[in-house]
Amino acid sequence: MAGLTLADWLKLQAFGYTKEGKAKSVIQLWMNGGPTHTDTFDPKPESGDDYCGPYKNPAQTNVPGIRINEKLPLLAKQADKYSIIRSMTHPSNAHETATYMIQTGTPPSSGLVYPSIGAVVSLKKGYEAGYTGDLPPYITVPSLLGRFSEEGFLGANYKPFATGGDPNAKTFNVQGLVPPGGMTPERLKQRRGLLETVDAFATEKERAGLFETVDTYQEKAYGLILGEAKQAFDLSQEKDELRDKYGRNRFGQSCLLARRLVEKGVPFITINHGGWDTHKDHFDRMDAMLPVLDQGFATLLEDLAQRGLLDSTIVVCCGEFGRTPKIAPEPPWNGGRHHFCSCFSCVVAGGGFQGGQIVGQSDAKGELVKDRPVYPWDLSASMYQLLGIDHTGTLPHPHGCVAHVTPVATGEIQSGGLLTEIM
Repeated sequence: MAGLTLADWLKLQAFGYTKEGKAKSVIQLWMNGGPTHTDTFDPKPESGDDYCGPYKNPAQTNVPGIRINEKLPLLAKQADKYSIIRSMTHPSNAHETATYMIQTGTPPSSGLVYPSIGAVVSLKKGYEAGYTGDLPPYITVPSLLGRFSEEGFLGANYKPFATGGDPNAKTFNVQGLVPPGGMTPERLKQRRGLLETVDAFATEKERAGLFETVDTYQEKAYGLILGEAKQAFDLSQEKDELRDKYGRNRFGQSCLLARRLVEKGVPFITINHGGWDTHKDHFDRMDAMLPVLDQGFATLLEDLAQRGLLDSTIVVCCGEFGRTPKIAPEPPWNGGRHHFCSCFSCVVAGGGFQGGQIVGQSDAKGELVKDRPVYPWDLSASMYQLLGIDHTGTLPHPHGCVAHVTPVATGEIQSGGLLTEIM
């Protein structure tokens, strides 16, 4: 088949049952590297220059009493659509361990590598649960998250499909949807015809059983490359006005692509948006990155709401941790912020999460959780609940180990509980 790389996804289909939830899809805006909480969704202008730096005038949102960073004016107008968790916490300042905890909703343990939330959703809401979409049920844009194994013990069938490329490029070529060897679609159709001719000579015995199944997968693989599924990735079908509104950059166009994938019924989409590891030149980088986040995120919320999709789509925006509230002025950091896991922020919207709310509080300088701690497993369990996935249930393990969907099921882990105040 000369490189039809999506064929493996097509072997996952099976019939099953899963209970319905309010949410049908998840868009995860992954701020890889750890965005500072005090310079995004938990501003502390009263804490002094050595904490807040130049960001002394937070934007008042359209919800009285909620302020966010002054570089996020568009999101300030959409605050009624999202809630801010200001009391996220966990025990690791290491990228790898922190990423694992946020992405899996599970603390690390010896010998049991848990799957990401996206992989669990792929299991519970994907092919084995009756998903019939042509597109893989778990997609990352544009690249894999790295730092941990997304599929964990569930195995390679549940690893996300990464689009590759740049959605903002003039020609956005999705890996696996590009004809092999740069072949044109016309020539690929000719090759398909040749393959069908050769198949006609196969014996009835060869055509039986496995070969019939293989033909089905080949047919669907060609459908991905030549058919309707490919159209989901064709952003040129969108009006220039809307593309401009999202922002003509990788993040903005990735957000637009995520909305299109939700329309196609994809259960879990992650946008891997890195660059937040701001040990150095922090405020210069924030000045450049915050407007990009603001434009893409705000337009995504507005677009989903206008299309009637926000009520059934969870949108979650966070990184693996926050950054030190106190600025590091000394060389070589020169105004940077370092890793900070004790207290940070996360934004949730849609899919059953109420908007216009604040969950938890940090202290006056953003250094400690003041009340209502929220742990990674509290967040994941709440998302599962809204998706109709039993967060107290178990996952299949290849060696028969008892593996709960979330560790809160054991009652043996510190937890703040489900986010019931916004569900």
